[in-house]
Order: sequence, then structure tokens, then C-alpha cells
Amino acid sequence: MKRETFDAGHFVGRVWRPDVDGPAVVVVREGRVVDITSREIPTMRDLLELDDPVAAVDDAKGADLGSLEAVAESSREPSADSLHFLAPCDLQAVKACGVTFARSMIERVIEEQAAGDPSKAAAIRERAIKIIGESLNNLKPGSPEAAAMKKAFQEEGVWSQYLEVGIGPDAEVFTKSQPMASVGWGASIGLHPISKWNNPEPEIVLAVDSGGTVKGATLGNDVNLRDVEGRSALLLGKAKDNNASCSIGPFIRLFDDTYSMDHVRSAELDLVVEGEDGFILEGHSSMREISRDPLDLVSQTIGRHHQYPDGFMLFLGTLFAPVKDRDAPGQGFTHKTGDVVRISNPQLGPLINTVRLSTECPEWRFGVAALMRNLAKRNHL
Repeated sequence: MKRETFDAGHFVGRVWRPDVDGPAVVVVREGRVVDITSREIPTMRDLLELDDPVAAVDDAKGADLGSLEAVAESSREPSADSLHFLAPCDLQAVKACGVTFARSMIERVIEEQAAGDPSKAAAIRERAIKIIGESLNNLKPGSPEAAAMKKAFQEEGVWSQYLEVGIGPDAEVFTKSQPMASVGWGASIGLHPISKWNNPEPEIVLAVDSGGTVKGATLGNDVNLRDVEGRSALLLGKAKDNNASCSIGPFIRLFDDTYSMDHVRSAELDLVVEGEDGFILEGHSSMREISRDPLDLVSQTIGRHHQYPDGFMLFLGTLFAPVKDRDAPGQGFTHKTGDVVRISNPQLGPLINTVRLSTECPEWRFGVAALMRNLAKRNHL
């Protein structure tokens, strides 16, 4: 992890401190990881609820926990006995938006039509592209033009629930992970053992307070089990929310005079997957191609219809959908255990995780009750 990425701007996160047997809220200062946990800032939730978290971070005193590089080194598939990065959120709900990019929308239709069988994907993809083509580009979801396109698709017999949320008025918003269950930089990221066709999903993740104000952004891997969800959309919860299946980090970059929502809207994300078998997959996702504005996705998540008193993290979706064959022609890409996934953005840094089965990743044991007891013991509540 290069210090230079974090020299400009305000980067806040969380680490596990084995000496206090609990987590700490940290800020990066001149290449050092500084613990700013206090009664005023006991959790990341409390920091983001402040009217001016940037000023609070600037004023906060703290304990130097070591260099960025040293903490990163001890964060690679860590144990509870090592100082290591956690996901930067804590009490926030973790929500995600799906089918927000036209190109990846086609892949969701393919998954549905293939019913989870990767061997059928290539033929279905060819037919879908022939019918749909580039007609979805620059189409505003929920517009009269989108409604006319829906009618045309239905007449062609290719309408899908994924097209409904992709070009219809209502975005797909689902629960990706439970509060405190996401993993951070360097940790193992989990695949449910029943899945044989899956892939990473590199995304921008917004940090939103209880009033619906976006306070910053980070990176996330919304691991996708293509075969499980492809069998039935009713299996979405089983496909998305499993032990260690959600990765967020490395830090939340707070909005300030160096970083804003406009940077999110123009963000470019790079992805590299390196397998122990020598296989390398490279990909890219551009937020410039998103079909719905990030603030529209926020307003569809929070409002009079649904409140989040501890705020929430919101995955914005991805353009990336891998089709490169890994093992056999026509089979496409799927993960193998031991894959190292690197998602990066120049303004947010890298998010690196190693792929394991969810049953092989460390069990999630430290929840909200454990956090409250730990903070009370440390006189932070």
C-alpha cells in the first residue's frame, strides 16, 4: 500500500487492536495510522454522523499505531492476534444496488436465461447482444423512452426481471451484508461452497449518514455467485450474504475540498485477479457509464419509506462482467481458491483480498453487542 495515495485528502478507517481486544477508528496522517477513538468518536458511525467530520478528524488527537506499510503487511489474511485493517464501516447497514450499468445488465439476463449453467452463456450472450445491441446505451431508466423499449423487448420475448430494474423507474437495492460482518483490506473473501460460477465485482461504495447525506466513498467487492442467483432471483440473499462475502476498504475518503461526488461520478476502477494457477484476469469499470446517478440511488435507498439511524454503506454497482475463458472454451471465468483480487482507483487506493470458501474464512464472531461491551470497557461510551 503506497503512502503517496493517501497524502492528499482525509482517509479514515478501522483497525483491529489485539492489545485492547477490539477495533479502533483511525486516520492516515503522513503515512502513519493514528487511532482517534474516543468518547466523541467511539465508532465510525459516530464520526460520520457529525456535521463536519473533516474538522473533527483534523482536531482529533490520537495514538500512533505504526506506518501504513507495516499495518498493511500484518493485514494479509490476519489473525485476531495481529494489528490489522478492518472494513472501515461498523454500525452502518451495508446495502447494494444491482444492474446499474447497461453492459453488465446483459450479463444478468444471460445468467437468468442460462439458469446458472456457464456452458450455455456464450450462445445466450450472442443472441441477447443481437437483439439488444447498443440500444440500452444512454437510456435513462424510468423515462418514456425506456418504457417504449420495455414494450419492444417484451414483443421480442426477451423481457427479464433484470431489465425491469435496469431501465425501469425502480432501482434494485438489496442487503449485501450485516453490520460488522464486512471484511477489510488483506482479509480472505468468501465464496459459498455450493457456487461453481462466480466472479468479483469492483465497485464504488458510498458512506451515507442517517440523514441521507453522503460523507465519503471507498471501494468494495460485491462478490457475485452467478450460478446461484442465475437459478432464481429468490436466491439473491443466499448468493450475496455469506461469511466474508463482502469486502470494503481500505479507507473511507471523506468529502472535502480535494474530493467530492463529482470524483465519484467520474471514477475509473481497475481490477486484476491473479490465480495460483498462473491465470490473470484484468478488468475495468467506469462510473461514467452508470445508468443512474449515485444520488438517485441514495434517495431510492433512504427516505420516508426507509430510515437508517446508523447510516449505511451503498455499493453502486459495476460495469465489470468477465467472459474470458479460464479452464475450457465457452466456460467463461470463475474464481479458484487462492485467487488474489486487487481493485484500485487512484483517489481511493487499492483493495486487496484473497479468495477462499466462506467455510474456510475466519468465522464472524465480533458483532454489535461485542463492540458495545468492548467500548464500554475502554471507557469510550
